[in-house]
Amino acid sequence: MADIHIHRHHELGLKGARKVAWQWAEQAESEFDMACAYAEGEDEDEVEFSRSGVKGSLRVCSDHFELNAQLGFLLGAFKDRIESEIVKNLDDLLAAKKPAARKKKPA
Repeated sequence: MADIHIHRHHELGLKGARKVAWQWAEQAESEFDMACAYAEGEDEDEVEFSRSGVKGSLRVCSDHFELNAQLGFLLGAFKDRIESEIVKNLDDLLAAKKPAARKKKPA
């Protein structure tokens, strides 16, 4: 079995992180045919996901995301490609939620 571990810091707070996590779960369901279960907690949430050959969880905290996944034997051969796709998707969602930098007005 191959394991994937991804840790991403953010400054969204729990409410903003929940929005990103819901988007990520919807994307995982539609693009990768994952079954996702979202559980909200007081201080953190967890998204459990699975499909044939893959199972894992995305921990959603006020200042970071932590994804852990286990790939079965067949998908283990594609670990690097799968991990890079997960990273890209999560990073794209986080980038879309970053507040726009304020532009200074010319003097």
